Amino acid sequence: MGDELGQDSSPKTGKANAARMRFTRRFLGDRRGSTAVEFTMLAFPFALLVFAILESCISFAGQEVMANITDDIARQLRTGQLRQANISGTQLRDRICARLQIIVSEDCPNVLKVDLREFTTFAAAADAGFTVSGDTITLTGPDPTFQVQAGPPESKNMLRVFYPWPVITDFLRPYMSNMSNGKKTLHYASAVWQNEPFDE
Repeated sequence: MGDELGQDSSPKTGKANAARMRFTRRFLGDRRGSTAVEFTMLAFPFALLVFAILESCISFAGQEVMANITDDIARQLRTGQLRQANISGTQLRDRICARLQIIVSEDCPNVLKVDLREFTTFAAAADAGFTVSGDTITLTGPDPTFQVQAGPPESKNMLRVFYPWPVITDFLRPYMSNMSNGKKTLHYASAVWQNEPFDE
């Protein structure tokens, strides 16, 4: 029958098949080194998950730190603790960067953008926006240039802070970055208030 089907039913072939079956059973049943194999299979996706969690947490922490600093600076401006003489030129930017050093890189003064201005009404402040084209942040409104000009007592003001946060983990860049170079995500914080009637 075996010859009619074209199969070799010699004793040698039968022994070889049996030996292969025994080897396969031994290989599949041998649990030595299985932990190392399983760890190798799981290490890469686990590392990706850890990096994703760390990247997201650090980015969120950076955003929250910047928001808290913005609120604190706004409070000092509202109460008159900070005056125009204390924030003119690059002083406001440098003051924010000095407090951001705990979590951002040393290039903060080169990339951080700050806009402080007075508005006639809160509705006008609410209408103020910005656009991001490539890596350029453009303010919308009648005056699109960045300025640092605090209003007098009882005036309405808005402070806006922008920081392009670098995304370190490669595979997260398509999901986290919102700037054209694909390597940064824009952190943004703002505060709107009416100054107290402090003495000028």
